Amino acid sequence: MTDDNRVGPPLTGSERETLRAFLDYHRATLAMKCEGLDDDQLRQRSMDPSTLSLLGLVRHMAEVERTWFRRVFEDNGIPLVWSDRIDFQAAYDASASTRAEAFGAWQAEVEHSRRIEREAESLDVTGVQPRWEQEVSLRMVMVHVLLEYGRHNGHADFLREGVDGTVGA
Repeated sequence: MTDDNRVGPPLTGSERETLRAFLDYHRATLAMKCEGLDDDQLRQRSMDPSTLSLLGLVRHMAEVERTWFRRVFEDNGIPLVWSDRIDFQAAYDASASTRAEAFGAWQAEVEHSRRIEREAESLDVTGVQPRWEQEVSLRMVMVHVLLEYGRHNGHADFLREGVDGTVGA
């Protein structure tokens, strides 16, 4: 991996500033775990029968961003990026995907998420989570997505080590 250029969260920020910064920190962590790898390395699977790869994680996080921001706060019916059946596992199979495709979709969804968060009046704004058919707050969504990144960045640590032996933050 290259130099660590991530910006850490503020030590004394507001709740919203802190959530926003932690999300961006974890987004940057996923990107950092993929730096310097070619498409074949990014598609390298952890072990059979798993289809999990770094590129699959990027694709999955595009789906997470879309589901928890766009589908909740803008359009409950918008389809997922890689599945018309709301199958989150479909994103993990990146065998035919490229860095450009996966990162393009992920970065586009991150920008939608950032816009939705910025435009919201407060963390108390609610939308309907389509799978649960219940109202959820922006605060809950931000925490949920943050936890998704934390979980999957742990996977990314092991995947990256398996690809080229690189370990670290």
